Amino acid sequence: MVDSIRPPAKAPRTGDVPRGPEPARPRQRNWRRRRLNRYTGAPLVLISVNLLLFGTFFVWPAITGLMYSFTSYTGVGPAPFVGLDNYQRLLQDEAFYSALIRTLIFTAGVVPLTIVLSLATAVLLVTPYTKGKAVARVVFFLPWLISPIIAGVIWRWLFGENFGFVNYIIISLGGSELPWQSNANLSLIVVIIAGAWANTAFNMLLFVAALKNVPTVYYEAASLDGAGSWAKFRRITLPAIAPTTFIVVLLTILNSMKEYALFKTLNDGGPGTANNLLVQYIYTKGFERAQIGYASAASFVLMLILMIVAIVQLVMNRRKES
Repeated sequence: MVDSIRPPAKAPRTGDVPRGPEPARPRQRNWRRRRLNRYTGAPLVLISVNLLLFGTFFVWPAITGLMYSFTSYTGVGPAPFVGLDNYQRLLQDEAFYSALIRTLIFTAGVVPLTIVLSLATAVLLVTPYTKGKAVARVVFFLPWLISPIIAGVIWRWLFGENFGFVNYIIISLGGSELPWQSNANLSLIVVIIAGAWANTAFNMLLFVAALKNVPTVYYEAASLDGAGSWAKFRRITLPAIAPTTFIVVLLTILNSMKEYALFKTLNDGGPGTANNLLVQYIYTKGFERAQIGYASAASFVLMLILMIVAIVQLVMNRRKES
């Protein structure tokens, strides 16, 4: 009986106002949408200048060049449509294949030499046994601050045949001067060395940052296990800096295949046209011979090659990470 008795309901107070139905709360999705709109507007405004410059100096010229590649435009007057004739001529031009082969040889020589020099310099600057690191960093970074045109003039002075410093040293030691400029292979070797020297500085900074991010705990554990310096470098350092190495290789390949100023000032693609790269080939056809349409077709072939190289490297890098 006691359990069945319920307490009486409280009587409403005289001052209480009856409450109506509670207002519906806004949906979480709409709130998030408004918040995203609020916080994505500012970044779009900040990058609008970069987008404008990118569209003005890259997208629009690329579209214009693609249109010109299907014409016989000479830079003045109308641009008659010729379809795929420029690409057909390009695939039958022996000078194009010669420039492509020289470009691949130059890239194959610059990339490994740049990686070795930049990584060795970075290791030297990171190791605790090196003295004068601050001065060494400034000295090793100077090549990046020098214009490619000035760098080409410097290396031309070093490896000149009649006035070069290197030949002067060789003659002083009792040897005979070498034809650095008149021999195509020697001239290409000089440009490869100059290109690697110019690219080492920036890549060195990337490797320095990557080496400093490797945890020292790994090296301490390897020392306790009796691992030597070479084993630590091969088993710990190289895998840890693999992402940076991938970026360095990709950027070096792309920059090497687009090199122009260094070749122009050092040997001007000589002797003759033996060391003309693809960019020099495009420049000669487009600006010296006024074949804008044909040069535009060659430019897009070069861009296609660069895209294939980048995609292949990206796919290989993802396979290694997986």
